[in-house]
Amino acid sequence: MSLSDFYQTHPHYRTRLALHIRDSMEDIVEASVAAYDLIKKEQVSAIIGPRSSMQAEFMIKVANKFQVPTITFSATSPLLKSIDNPYFVRATIDDSFQVEAIAAIVKSFGWRSVVAIYVNNEIGKEIMHSLSDALEDVEVQRSAISQEASDDQILKELYKLKTEQTRAFVINMDASLGFRVLKKARKIGMMEEGYVWLLSNGMTHMMRDNGRSLETMQGLLGVRSYVPQSKEREDFSLRWKRKLEKENRTGDGTEPNVFALRAYDSVTALAMAVEKTNTKTYMKTYGSHLIEALSDIEFKGLAGEFKLINRQLESSTFEIINVVGDEERIVGSWTPSSGPVNAKSDKTTLFLGKRFGPVIWPGNSTVVPKGWEIPTSGKKIKVGVPVKKGFINFVEIKTDPISKVTTTTGYAIDIFEAALKKLPYSVIPQYYGYESPENNYNHLVQQLYEGKWDAVVGDITITANRSLYVDFTLPYSESGVSMVVPLRDSKNKNAWVFLQPWSLDLWVTTVCFFVVIGFVVWLLEHRVNTDFRGPPHHQIGTSFWFSFSTMNFAHREKVVSNLARFVVVVWCFVVLVLTQSYTANLTSFLTVQRLQPSATNVEDLIRNGESVGYQHGTFVRDFLRNLNFSETQLKPFASAEECDDLLSKGTWKGGIAAAFDEVAYLKDIVSHNCSKYAMVEPSFKTVGFEPSFKTAGFGFAFPKNSPMTKDVSIAILNVTQGKEMRRIENKWFNRVTSECPDPNSDLSSNRLSLSSFWGLFLIAGVASFLALLVFVALFLYEHRHTLCSKSEGSIWRKLKSLFRIFDEKDTRSHTFKSNAVHNVSSPITPCTLSPSNVQIRPLPRSMSLNREFEIRRACFSMSEERFRTQPKHDKQGESDIEFGAERQREVKQTQ
Repeated sequence: MSLSDFYQTHPHYRTRLALHIRDSMEDIVEASVAAYDLIKKEQVSAIIGPRSSMQAEFMIKVANKFQVPTITFSATSPLLKSIDNPYFVRATIDDSFQVEAIAAIVKSFGWRSVVAIYVNNEIGKEIMHSLSDALEDVEVQRSAISQEASDDQILKELYKLKTEQTRAFVINMDASLGFRVLKKARKIGMMEEGYVWLLSNGMTHMMRDNGRSLETMQGLLGVRSYVPQSKEREDFSLRWKRKLEKENRTGDGTEPNVFALRAYDSVTALAMAVEKTNTKTYMKTYGSHLIEALSDIEFKGLAGEFKLINRQLESSTFEIINVVGDEERIVGSWTPSSGPVNAKSDKTTLFLGKRFGPVIWPGNSTVVPKGWEIPTSGKKIKVGVPVKKGFINFVEIKTDPISKVTTTTGYAIDIFEAALKKLPYSVIPQYYGYESPENNYNHLVQQLYEGKWDAVVGDITITANRSLYVDFTLPYSESGVSMVVPLRDSKNKNAWVFLQPWSLDLWVTTVCFFVVIGFVVWLLEHRVNTDFRGPPHHQIGTSFWFSFSTMNFAHREKVVSNLARFVVVVWCFVVLVLTQSYTANLTSFLTVQRLQPSATNVEDLIRNGESVGYQHGTFVRDFLRNLNFSETQLKPFASAEECDDLLSKGTWKGGIAAAFDEVAYLKDIVSHNCSKYAMVEPSFKTVGFEPSFKTAGFGFAFPKNSPMTKDVSIAILNVTQGKEMRRIENKWFNRVTSECPDPNSDLSSNRLSLSSFWGLFLIAGVASFLALLVFVALFLYEHRHTLCSKSEGSIWRKLKSLFRIFDEKDTRSHTFKSNAVHNVSSPITPCTLSPSNVQIRPLPRSMSLNREFEIRRACFSMSEERFRTQPKHDKQGESDIEFGAERQREVKQTQ
């Protein structure tokens, strides 16, 4: 049909292809014999065929020997690489191209494990290598079935697969064998709800071949290379049907499959290449010229674009189909650039299970299968458990010597079994003890990797190296490496403990404010209060005494100035708050027991040559060596009791100063000795040298890509976030926190600092400043004549006069009125003369100044006589004498 159509549309071509047909009898040897016969007897210029990859492997060797191009339209094995066979042309799609599409489907639906069913030969194994590489994060189990397998052998293999957990199957084999397998799988109930069947490209294209019914394939998924619709293809299909009807071969199928279309295009390409090649070329070189011409041929054929790259077709798109009823429904497609694409939206989506249109699964279900199942009656799994000599509260396995019954207990076991109870299916663990050499769990993990067990449970640390071989669940314990050190009692052993309730900045600020408040009060009271006058040393002492005595409100000096009273009231409130806070905090320091860690700095331990401990057989030893601890400083311990003994002795008695281990182990040690030890975060003094103390914690290990890993991880989260976790911890670690001191408490952390009281000091400071501002303003206003007087000369003399005035009493203050009645005279009448001794009469205004001076002088003479009879220590008399002399000078100046 291809030659007829081609030469009908190209009548001007000078060359014509003549077909010589041989039947390979579906046999590898017969196919090779037929090829040899065509080359030697018929002297053909090229061979089209063979149909299968196994036949092609032998025929290619014959064709290469005689340099005859061999073109195949149906041999899809990756083993038949064109680059290794210069005279082999693959005019179809290599099977290795489809594995990326298959892998994308598996990952899109979240299946962690699949079973690949393939033909048990070299070609079948080769495609499995490609599939395993594409499914690097998915466990691929293999099931090989012989090409000559009987129905019983097929059933035996299927029954074996049915007992396994995995329910997702990828099948890639010859169509005749593959559909036999599917028929038997349906017969034994392996196409019911919960199962997944994914067909390869070759089988999907051959679904309807030989009149095959789709009823036995309901719910299957398949990938197939994309063949575009075209008018030429439709016309060819009509002529194909008429031809089959004419030859009474309608049972072979009413539609030409993709390999028929590829055969049509292959002959067309060969006819075009022969026309371009010089037929007079010597026979031995004609083959190479023909191959070159074929490589340059490009046209749009019935199966799509025909273009050879490295002598084989390249594929860019695969369709994902779903068998529903008698229909092959397209639910999506896959391209190398976009990956899975929804057939309806034509847009790539990122959510699992939403990259394709609605899928009907086996059993007419619309629920995406998990891809694996465990029988609800309970599946038994083999669980490896470490045999421990210490820290047996984490895991302990015992075997009764009489009954031989094995009992497994511990913190890890309780969490594991609690997690299993939360799974949506039943799992029965069977525990097997394993004693690792030197207590190194790497050997235990290696046994799991080699398939000895289904899981490993215990205090297994999650590390990067172990994760290369097994999968870990989410951690069920706290993560990180820390250290335990002895505690030392600091209660009442410090003679300066009374200073510790306040921080240094608060002490300094408080003392400074006492001095400032004393100075401010003296400044405000000096001119109006005799208690703040006198010799300089007396005034200084009085000011300090008054200020500091406010701590216990013992000050006796009167405060007569309103501004000073305002300052003192505010300061007394501040002092009240400070003293009450100090008293409360000091009481706490003296009554609460204070236990402090003996060491927190790793560099001090290294520099002082202190010995440190680590659990025998763990990675912590290498961790400490990386911290620059010498080998002589490291001492192993095997149990919590041995660690307690080493810590109690200390370095100088053959023990250790600190123990390094994972947090879970250290909490176990501290929980039984909380009054002796504390767990602290290791620190470093050197800036920038802060190695990571983080680890992933303890987890349960499963084989790579085990479907149980995810489910158990979710169950662990449910356990650790519930009340059950607290019950398990209290059961195995006796954690009664109320009886243990807080190892993180620190004296300095409870001190009161300036940040707690800066608001109070701000109020006191503002009050003092405002009082001083008002005082200075009033003082300068009252004595403005001194500042403005020209007779005073320079500014320094004016300031000196102001200081002298400030140092004198303010006689106009109400505090001196009672003394003024007896000791001073007013500007108009004498203050010391009684009305009976001096008769006051109105004076003319011109004589008022002279008269006033006479009266004041008489008053001063009488006062001077009185002062002579008084004791010399009479302060009031001395002040009055000074005042009289001052007034006398003022009168003289006025005159």
